[in-house]
Amino acid sequence: MKKIVSVRFRSGGKPYYFDPLEFELKRGSHVIVETVRGIEYGTVVGSIREVEDEKIQQPLKPIMRVATPKDDEQDAQNREKEKSAISVAKEKIRKHELDMKLIDVEYTFDRNKIVFYFTADGRVDFRELVKDLAGVFHTRIELRQIGVRDATKMLGGLGSCGRELCCHAYMADFVPVSIKMAKEQNLSLNPGKISGMCGRLMCCLQYESDTYSWLNRKLPRVGDDVTTPYGNVAKVQSVDVLRQRVRVIVDVNDEKEIEEYAVEELKFTKRQGGGKNNKNDRKNDRNNHEEKLSKEELKELAELEKKDN
Repeated sequence: MKKIVSVRFRSGGKPYYFDPLEFELKRGSHVIVETVRGIEYGTVVGSIREVEDEKIQQPLKPIMRVATPKDDEQDAQNREKEKSAISVAKEKIRKHELDMKLIDVEYTFDRNKIVFYFTADGRVDFRELVKDLAGVFHTRIELRQIGVRDATKMLGGLGSCGRELCCHAYMADFVPVSIKMAKEQNLSLNPGKISGMCGRLMCCLQYESDTYSWLNRKLPRVGDDVTTPYGNVAKVQSVDVLRQRVRVIVDVNDEKEIEEYAVEELKFTKRQGGGKNNKNDRKNDRNNHEEKLSKEELKELAELEKKDN
């Protein structure tokens, strides 16, 4: 077992493991560490803990020191320099007429390098821009192209739920998200309702995906025939996934009535696949959802899923 402490360098950034040595550190402590980019100023985001050696990427670099008031002042100065660097870089981008959008600028703690993050639809020839920026800042310049999800993670904002974006608040890495997750949770497949600020499928679609997948396997599909406790054959009108209840349409004396039962009271053919819907299940589920969508919405959904993979 090895003692480690998690350190994050930017708000919403990925935390990295370091050896705490004999320093007394707690959440929120500022520290100075050495990284592949040089000397960096970071924030402790968790208490010191022990993990198995095989879970650590070797070599585990040590904490150099707890940040001093002078270090705090230098970090604050770097943040101010970054603001002015953004203005300069945007002006230079306009001058060179480059089709790119500047997202953020980051100074290393020792100011040996400035990293400019940007998004663009394709490859950008920024060699002349780098020369221009190096002439202004007199230090190493790195331009790094990132995707729209990473850009949103950097910038932050509020989601449709009214809370801070998950990717900016606490997510270390992005996870795969698919349209199937929205279907299993019986969510609207309107692209505007299941896509986030980045224009991709919302990360939160996967939070309860496994639970819904497990619960759905216990239920019949809408349109399936089931047998009620009284021996009547009925057709499923709707299902309540969380309550595990099923509404069915029953023919009674030449009239149709709607009745509701707990799923345990009904007899029907269980879904197949051992944890995944079989081909027919997927086809039926897809048809149940897609018949409610326009061709334009279906095309937009296909593009969303293609971009997310």
